[in-house]
Amino acid sequence: MSASPGPPTGILNALERTLVYKVFIILVYTGSNISLNMLNKWTLSLYGFRFPLAMSMAHMGFSFCALAPIMALPSFRSLHAVTLRKQWPGVLSIAGFFAVNVGFNNISLLNIPLSLNQVIRASIPVVAAAGSVFIEQKKPSSHEFFSLVVIVAGVAMACWEGQDQAASFYGIALCLIGTVSNGLMMSTIGKLMTEKLDALRLTFYTAPLACVLLLPFYFGMEHHALTQYQATHSTGYISLVLLGCINALVYNLVHVLVIKVTSAVTTTVIGEMKIVLILMLSAGLLDEAGIWTTKMLVGCTTAILGFCLYSHVRLQKSAQPAQQGPLIRGVPDLGGQERSPLMPGGKGTSEA
Repeated sequence: MSASPGPPTGILNALERTLVYKVFIILVYTGSNISLNMLNKWTLSLYGFRFPLAMSMAHMGFSFCALAPIMALPSFRSLHAVTLRKQWPGVLSIAGFFAVNVGFNNISLLNIPLSLNQVIRASIPVVAAAGSVFIEQKKPSSHEFFSLVVIVAGVAMACWEGQDQAASFYGIALCLIGTVSNGLMMSTIGKLMTEKLDALRLTFYTAPLACVLLLPFYFGMEHHALTQYQATHSTGYISLVLLGCINALVYNLVHVLVIKVTSAVTTTVIGEMKIVLILMLSAGLLDEAGIWTTKMLVGCTTAILGFCLYSHVRLQKSAQPAQQGPLIRGVPDLGGQERSPLMPGGKGTSEA
């Protein structure tokens, strides 16, 4: 007797085209993104597990181990040797950008509010556009340039006022470095990678390398203090870190699906909506409302407005036949690569 056949491909394809499925994927993607940022900030600041590098490495290691069975399937296994033989310089470079992005971003959460972190990271398109000018000789249009200037002005105002409130110059500087690393990764990925990689394979290849790159800094900055923390605290932090690992993995998996089922309009709106929701939730759940002065609110609003303007301009370009590749959170098209935030920032987080 033959085995029962699986669900027909036609039924699965039809399900993916339904509005209910798309709404579900968008909700899971947005929820996992926001919850990862909130959970990382809560773990590092409010709970007191002040070891961002250890947490970042745990996320990376968990994602690699969880993806290993999938990557061992015949459909993926046959690709690894060929891909890594040709793409190893690009994979290693992206892993370096990823390590700096996630590591510095998570460290910054010890010193600045999550809401200010998200405002700073809204300037990622500025870095990506600047990188495109020098790397790919792609100059922004006048409308793009204006919107990027608005983003910079808003972020600068929020950061300048923020360092006199509940944020330190050190934390702001670290967040800016992580943001620059993220933007440069996006603007160079088209040059570094000659083959399109899906988010799962890119995560599988870069996560262990980024973890190794962070390892010396972990031993130099956190290992001794973490050993003392483990001796004097309960094991409750393990559950929190594990929950963050699962959250990060879900985010990466759903990110693949959201690219597949949504348009440039949807993904850009998701990015804008995520920033606004995190600002609202961090004010209510993380008690960050008190640190926002009038100037910081003006700067935040200006930055988000610039982000929306830039996204609108990019969406207009994406409607042209020459535009290819998904537009992720208002970032310029960079060679049609399927870009993954990997962790978030990052990232909040870490990661996104």
